[in-house]
Amino acid sequence: MEEIKSKIRQYILESTYASPDSVKDDSLIFMEGIFDSMGFLLLINFIEEGFGIKAKDSELLEDNFESIDAISKFVAGKVLQAA
Repeated sequence: MEEIKSKIRQYILESTYASPDSVKDDSLIFMEGIFDSMGFLLLINFIEEGFGIKAKDSELLEDNFESIDAISKFVAGKVLQAA
């Protein structure tokens, strides 16, 4: 799980130029303005390509993507399903 969090955190920092101190595991990345709707689309693309998973339309919920913790949990669940 830590490896997944690390990859997601690195992606967020590289794609937004946010300060590392401002992006915590529980930071609400959309509510805090770190990502917008275009950032969300790019995040989904990164997750699907980077982790070899496919997010269903029904899974594209705020709860699954609101923070690094939530994204990591979602990705880990999808990776386990694929295995």
